[in-house]
Amino acid sequence: MITIDGSYGEGGGQILRTSLALSALLGKSVRIINIRKGRPTPGLKHQHLKSVEIMRELCNAEVKGARLGSTVVEFFPRNIIPKNRLRIDIGTAGSITLLIQTILPVLVFYPTMVEVEIVGGTDVRWSPTIDYLRYVTLKNLERIGVKAYVSVERRGFYPKGGGKVKLVVEPSKFLSPFVAIDRGHVKKVNVYSVAGSLPKHVAIRQMESALNTLKYESKNYDNFELFGSYEVVNSHSRGSSCTVVASCEKSFLGADSLGELGKPAEKVGLEAVEKLLNSLSTGATFDRFMSDQILVFASLADGNSEFSVEELTGHVKTNIYVIEKLVERKIFEVEDKRVKVRGIGFKA
Repeated sequence: MITIDGSYGEGGGQILRTSLALSALLGKSVRIINIRKGRPTPGLKHQHLKSVEIMRELCNAEVKGARLGSTVVEFFPRNIIPKNRLRIDIGTAGSITLLIQTILPVLVFYPTMVEVEIVGGTDVRWSPTIDYLRYVTLKNLERIGVKAYVSVERRGFYPKGGGKVKLVVEPSKFLSPFVAIDRGHVKKVNVYSVAGSLPKHVAIRQMESALNTLKYESKNYDNFELFGSYEVVNSHSRGSSCTVVASCEKSFLGADSLGELGKPAEKVGLEAVEKLLNSLSTGATFDRFMSDQILVFASLADGNSEFSVEELTGHVKTNIYVIEKLVERKIFEVEDKRVKVRGIGFKA
């Protein structure tokens, strides 16, 4: 059994998510200790427990320690059990995007197409928005052979959640490496503004704030094309989000911002754009949020990947630690902000 220290690096739920996904795929039992030890409320929270439960279902695993507040989980995977349909209700405003990060590596190598309905939070704190997942994460993963598609049936904001998303994943026999040492030219930028159970002007002001800032900055990036859209939806809790996505020659970069009580809509749009411009200014292949998400897939790819990251964040370093523990050898080389990955060539 492989032991993973859940307090390593940033010490958050990402350690659990990556450990479960690779344990299930590689068929290696794992013991995760000190789960979220450095957090104000250590151990498994509801959304983490839900990840454990669904992963247990996906690979017929035996699990010990799967309870709220537990700081130790032992996971013994058996065989992947193909299912055409799954339904997951997180039960809170827990992040749907983080749950998808957990299950996607396994579903990619399913023998059949699978459709997953997930209920929870689509645009919540401490996680990418569902628009970031759709237009940045999945667009980048598509380039290495991941065939996954997300549609949003209902938005879910904190505290009630209630968002509903449909994830469809087609099988891939193997993944190709990702080789791009920079992002290349910025071709276009899209702004996606959403207001849930709020007046239409909130969504419009977020969008216009983002667009006005981007218009001013576009001359610094070869005058990229600029598109904006907004939607006003009914949601269980009031909330808003703004996600900006740069389609570049070799990759996709993005950033997002959430509305809060007392926070002007203009500031929401501006914050998202400022984050994106910081990412673009580095010339890196991936923004700081995508940088750790790509690592699991690059480690499974059939070949060597090489790319640059905006920042060697704690999440990046932590994911490298977890992945190398599970594959049981050194496969990453990091120099400055350039990452080289020797993929293990995992096949379905």
